[in-house]
Amino acid sequence: MAEEARWYVVHTYSGYENAVATTIEKAAENRKMQDLIIELKIPTETVTEVVDSKPKTVERKVYPGYVLIKMVMTDDSWHLVRNVRGVTGFVGSANKAIPLDEDEIRAMNLEKHEVVVGYEIGSTVKVTDGPLKDFLGTVDEIELDKSRVRVIVSMFGRETPVDLDFDQIEVV
Repeated sequence: MAEEARWYVVHTYSGYENAVATTIEKAAENRKMQDLIIELKIPTETVTEVVDSKPKTVERKVYPGYVLIKMVMTDDSWHLVRNVRGVTGFVGSANKAIPLDEDEIRAMNLEKHEVVVGYEIGSTVKVTDGPLKDFLGTVDEIELDKSRVRVIVSMFGRETPVDLDFDQIEVV
């Protein structure tokens, strides 16, 4: 069932995010619904504030009043979450919760996707797509989070850096 799990946004009373997440986890455990309620997250960021001329590091909620939950949506799981004290509802229309799409999940860094490439910095590669197709170059930089790679290509006697997608090159 974990393959059917999607990320949903639950609206809560402000300041109740941690209590709601803990209550949902315990309720899922008590009702043996861990296969339906997979994961809960409260996105936070670490911020350094200057208070009385001294820096102070604080954890701050990115989306106050919201809890993100990865779950398989069934009537039982919907009722479990919806009936937790402090939950005002799912984000969506009327009584229909709308899951986050892949772009929203990626933008919030909710899930880490491991990317494995068959080359490293210094590898010789061939451009397979775009205006520089069939050019040879050397990998200069790999940006896993953006699925981009910088290749140094020799054009007209000059070395030129070119930013390409992972699928635009292949190892020679």
